[in-house]
Amino acid sequence: MSFQVMLQQLSSGMLSTMGIFFLTLLFSLPLGLVIAFGRMSKNKLISGFVSVIISVLRGTPLMLQLMVWYFFPFYLFGWSISGWRFPAVIVGFSINYAAYFAEIYRSGIEAIPKGQYEAGQILGYSKAQSFFKIILPQVIKIILPAITNEVITLVKDTSLAFSITYIEMFTLAKQIAAAETSMMPFVIAAVFYYIFNALVAFVMGRLEKKMSYYS
Repeated sequence: MSFQVMLQQLSSGMLSTMGIFFLTLLFSLPLGLVIAFGRMSKNKLISGFVSVIISVLRGTPLMLQLMVWYFFPFYLFGWSISGWRFPAVIVGFSINYAAYFAEIYRSGIEAIPKGQYEAGQILGYSKAQSFFKIILPQVIKIILPAITNEVITLVKDTSLAFSITYIEMFTLAKQIAAAETSMMPFVIAAVFYYIFNALVAFVMGRLEKKMSYYS
């Protein structure tokens, strides 16, 4: 099989990988903020419960979590899981990464001096307005490097979708490599991951410079 043919066959897997990546970010970034609010809640029951959930999500393998999300509708409710594979991947990735983002958000929010909230009150803002207009922009600037690391890790973690036999690029590369007894599909996959990560790092780097107060 020629290089061109391999590349064509892997292209559908590349699209699947990119789909997992972008949908995970779409859901996990806002969900992480919600979880962070729960983690910082003054209600000890809520903050304690959320802390346990975060601990479980961060302390168990993502591969195991994907399998749980994929099989639980059948084992708990007897539902058919036909057609559930891709949604299970997105749910599993989004909730797992939301737990990591939640801790990053929390650290950023707690790093903001209380005087910033008081400044919002002086300007006549409500708590919500103070948070979104004054606090959140500063939090984003603080947490961007940590967010960038997680986003780069996500690019590589998309390959874990193979654990529930979802066909993304790495799974497809393994299948072609086994059929052709060639390492070339893995080389193509490695180059794709590297280029994708380089683009992510470049975009996030530009964003960090744009948000820098001292650019």
